[in-house]
Parts: sequence; C-alpha cells; structure tokens
Amino acid sequence: MSFFPKFTPYKGDIATSPVATYEYLPPAQTVMLGIQHVLAMFGATVLAPILMGFDANLAIMMSGICTILFFVMTGGRVPSYLGSSFAFIGVVAAATAHATGSGANPNLGVALGGIIACGVVYALIGFIVMGTGTRWIEKLMPPVVTGAVVMIIGLNLAPVTVSSVTGKPFELAMTLVTVLCMSGIAVFAKGFVKRLLLLLGLVLAYAIYAIVANGMGFGKPIDFGVIGQASWFGVPNFSAPVFDMNAMLIIAPVAFILVAENLGHIKAVGAMTGENLTPQLGKAFVADGVATALSAGVGGTGMTTYGENIGVMAITRVYSTLVFVVAGVFAICLGLSPKFGALIQTIPTPVLTGASIVVFGLITIAGAKIWIDNKVDFSDNKNLMVGAITVILGTGNFGLMIGSFDLGGIGTATFMAILLNWVLGMGKDKDEVM
Repeated sequence: MSFFPKFTPYKGDIATSPVATYEYLPPAQTVMLGIQHVLAMFGATVLAPILMGFDANLAIMMSGICTILFFVMTGGRVPSYLGSSFAFIGVVAAATAHATGSGANPNLGVALGGIIACGVVYALIGFIVMGTGTRWIEKLMPPVVTGAVVMIIGLNLAPVTVSSVTGKPFELAMTLVTVLCMSGIAVFAKGFVKRLLLLLGLVLAYAIYAIVANGMGFGKPIDFGVIGQASWFGVPNFSAPVFDMNAMLIIAPVAFILVAENLGHIKAVGAMTGENLTPQLGKAFVADGVATALSAGVGGTGMTTYGENIGVMAITRVYSTLVFVVAGVFAICLGLSPKFGALIQTIPTPVLTGASIVVFGLITIAGAKIWIDNKVDFSDNKNLMVGAITVILGTGNFGLMIGSFDLGGIGTATFMAILLNWVLGMGKDKDEVM
C-alpha cells in the first residue's frame, strides 16, 4: 500500500452522499469548504494565544503550516485541522506566572520550551503506538471512554461560550439569529449550499447584525475602520524558546491530554466516514507532536486536532483531506495579512457565539454517535458509571490540581474516564470469574 492514497474525483450526488477522505471536489467547491474550515477554527485558534499572551497572527499562520504538515505526515489519510490547544492555558499560566488574558506574556520563552518538551513526549507516544500497535491504547480507551471524551470537549466549552452574551438582551437575540441562520441553511438549503451552512450562515448573520447595529442603531456597531487601518502584508512576531526544567515538567504532561483528544477525534471521524482510521493513530500522534514542537519553536502555541472542524465535517459530510490543505493555505495567508485578520476580527461576539453553539453542539453529538455506532451497553453499570461521571466532570470543568499542574476540566475528566474504566473493569472481570 502506498503512503498516500490514490485521490479520485467525487462522482456522487453532493446533496445526498458523503465525500470520502480520498476523493476530491471541483476546485471552487474545495476552496469554499476550505474557507469554511478556517472560519470554524478561527475563534478558538485566536482566543487561546490571546489568553496565554502569545502572538495571535503567528498562531493562525502556524495552524495552517501545521495542518499541511499533518496532512503530509499522515499520508493524507486523516482529515483534521490543527489549531491552538486550550489544554496548555492552565499550565502555561502556572509555569510563567502570567495572568490569563492580561496581554503579552513576559516569560513567553519559558512557556515555549515547555510546549516543545510536550511535543516531543507526544511524538514519542506516537512512535510507541506505531511500533507496538494500537490494541493497548484501544483497550485503555474503548468507545465508552472516547465517546465521553469527545462529548465533553463540546460540553466543557459551552459555558464559556454562552457567558460572553449572558445578561445582554441584544447580544442574546443576535446569537439566536445566528443559530437560526445556520440551522435554516442546514435543513432547507439544497445541494452544495447545504454543505456551507457555517460559512453562509456566518455571512448572513454578519449582514443582519450590520443592518441592525450599524444601520438601525441597536447594539454595538461593527467598527469597519480597523480594516482600513491594517496593512495587507505583515510578518508575525517570532520568539525563541527557553528550556527551563521546572516549566518543562509542568507543561510536558499535557501530552497525555492531547493523546486522549486526538484519539477521540479520530474515533469520531472514523465513525462518521465509515473508514477504519485506527491504524493511522500512531502517525497522527507523531504528526501532532512534531507540529506542536515546530509551532512552539518559532513562538506559536501548542497544536491539537480541532473538534470545531470535526463539527464542520459532521454536518457537511465532506471528509476529503485535500480540503484541509486548502484550509491550511488560507490560514497561512491570514496569518501573513493583518488586513484579513482585522476583517475576521470584526465579526461580532454574538455571531461568533452563535456559530460556536452550533459547532460545539455538533462535537457533543459526535461523541454520542461513537457510543451509538459502537453499541455501548449502558445496562452495564461499568459503562454507565464511566460515561456519567466523565460527562459531569468535564461539563462542570472539574479541574484537578497536582501541585502547580492543573489538569483542567477536560484533562481531569479524561484521566478519570481511563482510570474508572480500568478499575471498574477489573472488578467486573473478577465478578465474572467468580
């Protein structure tokens, strides 16, 4: 079998049948889908570096470079977009004594050294999986665990997303308008238009917001002046890493959270495509680890496969990996163009919140789909407890502190899911033997 698949043109009915990972659409459709993936990742990929005190434009550019690198290293067989990981926020704050969201991080180099160490550990785990097979990691993380982990990735982000418009009547109304725009396109549009529900829904909601706010005087108007003030081309700010042992010990364990995220994402995509992507796990871990180290090596954030883009695939049913190459190119262009970045940044908070509600909801349902597709038996009390406890810990953002290391809600829930599945599984096996 060749390293890359033989890419073939899509010959099905775009309105009714999915596009496989090895198929490709006409150029215009591929470009539109690529832009949609960039818009889906943009909010989170920009927010994470802002919270950690990193350069946002550099994070966007590196997300594009790392996505293309991931495509190459996985042989074009795993449809994924790589963006800034939120798993690093807590540990970066602890390692650098930087208050989250308080501007540029004065100890950025120390954080970068720790993230590189994490990327190396992550890649080593991938090489181990490539050498020993995936059976042990699948046993460690069966469908009841991976389904729960994918689900909490969506649920954990929901409170933060909704909080940005809570208690603001106009913003709440425009958030619902955005949700209705996307839902309406998803249900009532025909053919290829239906596949662009996030992109077209965002544009439609943006236009409605501009009419209501800028034209009619309701809410906060969009400031289009920032677009004119921004230059067309500009190189982001690069930074060099500093290798501090304490910071590396704090940040490197995040690799295990990224493994759980990536495993859950690949399982979710495999369930959606109907393709067995499990043999690609090792290569995916290595690629993500290398991408994380590369990004941090020039001043960027740690990378992870993005659930937001899995949500896009869930609704469009277009899994062509070539779409992500196009998305990567667009992200690089955005990172190198302050003007395009300014345009995207004019998207009002309620519109982004509405889009996030749709995307995070789709991620959550993708987790439930793993349970359904794998026929997870919840009459089995072990599965019931693993699923129930994991979902509540993750949704409630129950973060476990180990010294200065904060696992965070997703990390703690992932750790507990694996631990409960192992411990309760031993008890169950003992009962069966008796």
